[in-house]
Amino acid sequence: MKGNVVAIYAAPTAEAPMQALAEAHLEAGRGIVGDRYYAGAGTFSSVAKPDHEVTLIESEEIDSFNRRTGLSLTYDRPRRNVVTRGVQLNELVGVRFQVGQAILEGMRLCEPCAHLARLLSPEVLPGLVKRGGLRARVIDGGTIKPSDTIGPPPPRS
Repeated sequence: MKGNVVAIYAAPTAEAPMQALAEAHLEAGRGIVGDRYYAGAGTFSSVAKPDHEVTLIESEEIDSFNRRTGLSLTYDRPRRNVVTRGVQLNELVGVRFQVGQAILEGMRLCEPCAHLARLLSPEVLPGLVKRGGLRARVIDGGTIKPSDTIGPPPPRS
């Protein structure tokens, strides 16, 4: 497993536009400082779970979706926090991995939902099933930034 971070996004509240970040600080058990789920202000915050801490999506899947549908979703539109390249996120369910200084654990696939379809297009429901990314929790916090490597965590001492 070896990939990299293409972009990082956060939104301060539910449905607010995602804002690109030059870097983000991840806090164990909370997520991205400044993001809606960190603040408990996300659409699904009332059912807060560890898998709401950080979401990731492959840039390749967004690009493929755009080619298949003729739409032109920019990387912020699927409302995932971290856009990746070169790593197959579906394989990281149940796996710990490092992003920049942070250690994450893949919890489950981040499937598209009716809420996202309402915000974007009904085509995201069939078009991103099993391609919508990964929900992860923060095991060890740290700073991440675009171009950071995504890979296995360092060995435990």
